[in-house]
This record gives sequence, structure tokens and C-alpha cells, in this order.
Amino acid sequence: MSLAEKTYLGDVLKLELGEQALYSRDQGVLITGQNLALGAVLGRISLAGASETHAGNTGNGVMTLDATTPVLANATAGVYTVKCITAATNGGTFQVFDPKGRELGTVAVAATFADQIKFVIADGSTDFIVGDTFLVTVAAGSLKLTALAPAALDGSQDAVGVLGIATDATSADMPIMFIARNAVLAANKIVWPGGATTPQKTLATTQLAALGITLRTGV
Repeated sequence: MSLAEKTYLGDVLKLELGEQALYSRDQGVLITGQNLALGAVLGRISLAGASETHAGNTGNGVMTLDATTPVLANATAGVYTVKCITAATNGGTFQVFDPKGRELGTVAVAATFADQIKFVIADGSTDFIVGDTFLVTVAAGSLKLTALAPAALDGSQDAVGVLGIATDATSADMPIMFIARNAVLAANKIVWPGGATTPQKTLATTQLAALGITLRTGV
């Protein structure tokens, strides 16, 4: 009978950087429904759904958020502003700003806008005028941690750390310790989500590097 060698934290975590002891480590909550091994790459659920509001518009056309993916990659929680900058008969042009006031682009009435948020503005019986505005609120997510999900759009597609202790959260949320910053980890001990492609792993490795987490071979 063969026995599988257990993986210990020291097999994954090779060096913690920073003057403070245990500086590289952080605490979080692993969302229910998964059972992850030590060394699993983690994402954070930072976004939830989106909703649209408007009041006082002269034009009575409506905005429709995409039914499947109203929130796209790189979106942030907060209020997006969509303001009419050019009026036109049975049309018009709207300018889109993110929650920090940065312009994302423009979109014509009846065309699809798809940058961080996805929607279409339809013409109504009364034309829009300059200044008519729609507000799209992207709600913050639970901020709980989960296995990296490269195809997700709720924030968990971005790597935020590496699990520091094997955790079974199959039946309930569980508190965890994870490596969140400034550390050297053994690349061959990292546990990637099933089906992760080489480009997805490369992107996640770059995201970890931005946090000061280096995946190194031969350690």
C-alpha cells in the first residue's frame, strides 16, 4: 500500500517578506460549496448584480441591462453614469462614466455598450435631450474567497492569494488563512483550478506578482 505524502505549509511557502512577522498572511472566509487543498489559488467575490435607475429624463426611452452578463470584466462596485451628450430625432448619443468619473466611451441609441457594464438604450416616443441620464449601480459582492474562477465575472476571475491551509467548506463558509502579499511560493505546489489554461495561469501569476507573490521553481 502506498501513502501519499501530505503537503505542509512549508512545502508551499518558502519565504515571507516584510519586517513584521507573518506579514504575508491574511485571514478571510472561504465561501461554502468547495473543498480546497493547501496551495489553491484564490479569487474574491467582489461584485454582485447590477441595476438601473433614472428620474426626470425628457426622453422616455428605456435602458435594458444585458440579461446574461450585465457586469463584465474589470467592472467595479459603484454607480456608473450614462448621460446623453448629443440629441437626435429617434436617436442620440450617450457618454458612459465609471464610478470614479472616468470616461469609458460613448454609445448610440439602439447600439450595445459592452465595457465593464453591458446594456442597450432603446428609443421612445419622446426623444432624449442632452443631459438625460441613466444610472447603473453595480453592487458589491460578499468579498468572500473562492477558488480562482478564470471564466467568472464577479471578481473571482482575478487571483488575490494562495490558500495557506487545506479547508473543507463543502457545507458552510469557513475561516481561512491565505498568503496575500510579499512571499515566495514553490511553483510546483500551487493548485490551479481544474481546466485552467496556460494563458489563464500566466495571467493569474502576473496578478499574484503585482501583490508581491512570486511563484518560483526549484525552491
